[in-house]
Amino acid sequence: MSQPCFHFRQFTVWHHRSSMPVGTDGVLLGAWARIEESEHILDVGTGCGLIALMAAQRAPFALVEGIDVDAPSVEQARYNVEHSTFVSRIKIEQGDVRTYTSNDGLFDHILSNPPFFCNDVLPPDARRCTARNASALPAPQLLQAVERLLAPEGQFSVVLPASSLPAFVGEALGYGLHLTRQLMVRTVARKQPKRVLLEFARTAPAEVLCKEMLLQKSDGSRSHQYASMTKNFYI
Repeated sequence: MSQPCFHFRQFTVWHHRSSMPVGTDGVLLGAWARIEESEHILDVGTGCGLIALMAAQRAPFALVEGIDVDAPSVEQARYNVEHSTFVSRIKIEQGDVRTYTSNDGLFDHILSNPPFFCNDVLPPDARRCTARNASALPAPQLLQAVERLLAPEGQFSVVLPASSLPAFVGEALGYGLHLTRQLMVRTVARKQPKRVLLEFARTAPAEVLCKEMLLQKSDGSRSHQYASMTKNFYI
């Protein structure tokens, strides 16, 4: 990791002790999800607390809960929250989403940057491996938890490898979760999409909103769309 912390416009994230440090996937999800009107948000696998902090910034009236099974990550996320202006609206808990319940009821938006290394080469660090290995939280178990914790009119947003799109969408239907919006993400124009952002709801839409985004221009700088999406976060 090149630096122990990352400075955003309204908060700083220390991530050197977290199994899930700051990364493009988390920033994309935190900036893309439609959470502005949400009042109760859950960040599953919060890691260093990045997405929870982004959610609190974008949803000014929301109570945000972040959960993670990794104790050092939880400690670091709590530190980041405690040193932010959003401390009164974010709660970080050590826990497993498969058994988690909130004293404040169901969530109107659930966010997750989940484990997704299935048959890929796994990262060598044991804690990093747990954070990124799908065997730690298989898709059916994540979706079952979302189905249990999501409010009737709520939404679920997730970032995944593009290759996981068909299987995950099919799996979600089995839990009554319908795809409503998707964003395919290319790193550069010459390459196939690497990531996909997905939004689900309990009610099937008349039409799924499908878009594509490029992260980098040919000179390596942020694309106009990516820069616009993240302008309220990146310095």
